[in-house]
Amino acid sequence: MRAVVVDGVGVAPSVRVVDDPVAPVGGVVVDVHATGLCRSDWHGWAGHDDIRFPHVPGHELAGVVSAVGEGVRSWTVGDRVTVPFVCGCGRCRWCLTGEAQVCPDQEQPGFTHWGSFAERVALHAADTNLVSVPDEVSMPAAAALGCRFATAYRALTARAAVAEGEWVVVVGAGGVGLSAVMIAAALGAHVIAVDRTEEALAAAVRLGARQTVRADGRDVPDAVRALVPEGADVSIDAVGSERTCADAVLSLRRRGRHVQIGLLPSASGLSAVPMARAIAWELDLRGSHGMAAADYPGMLALIRDGRLHPGALVERTVGLEEAAILLPRMPEARPAGLTMIDPRR
Repeated sequence: MRAVVVDGVGVAPSVRVVDDPVAPVGGVVVDVHATGLCRSDWHGWAGHDDIRFPHVPGHELAGVVSAVGEGVRSWTVGDRVTVPFVCGCGRCRWCLTGEAQVCPDQEQPGFTHWGSFAERVALHAADTNLVSVPDEVSMPAAAALGCRFATAYRALTARAAVAEGEWVVVVGAGGVGLSAVMIAAALGAHVIAVDRTEEALAAAVRLGARQTVRADGRDVPDAVRALVPEGADVSIDAVGSERTCADAVLSLRRRGRHVQIGLLPSASGLSAVPMARAIAWELDLRGSHGMAAADYPGMLALIRDGRLHPGALVERTVGLEEAAILLPRMPEARPAGLTMIDPRR
């Protein structure tokens, strides 16, 4: 099969022919119809994750089951499926109680094993991790659910418990940030989107943001308070930097809730967070790490009801060759939405 292959940290990716995957015991092989180009893939390429090379990136995917391993009970060849980017082992107490996103023996396509920037991908513990894609949901839209959309959904619902009428600040209007904007608006919250580009802010408004703040050097928390004097009820950092995390936390009201979605890479492995404000104002600081397959029904119900439209986030679709070029350039890219890869192109 054809795949995007990376031979080492920071090495230019290339497209070449590699061996087809084999369905593991309890797992499946999926023919990939759509897979997202995500900043997390760039983090892996840049050496911020423990990856063995040569490697195939890709963790947001949707496709059709083409092979089924021994012991799989719920899936057959031809099923339309997607999968969370965190795949549980299916055996531990976390998986057995529907919390596979914190499984201590988790697998992550595109990180712990070869991923979906390929024509086919092997997935483990299918009965725990696979999610059926309804016929009315397109493959690109389903692929968008696996990382950014699902992560934003769980961050807002399970972690922040956003209520109707609350003010939510979303810092960063890329793929996960725009997902958060759309979901928060669907939940009845008032959204303030923060980003450095006008294109991203315009996309946020189209997807439901009530207010925007341009991160062009101004004091973002002051700009938020000009809109909501006490500060926001909830903040989301969808970028993952010391500055964006601080802007999000400092935009909160007293006893507000912050959820960190964007990764915070640093040489030491420690991340700077404004803890003095968190202590003085009794803020809740929470992490969010994807979403287990068990939590997908609520999100899919919002899609079926017409309240969420993940396909609206897809800005463009490219083939494997262009994906190999785009991956190293992600920090400089300015897309106002998701880039999808169709490996069949």
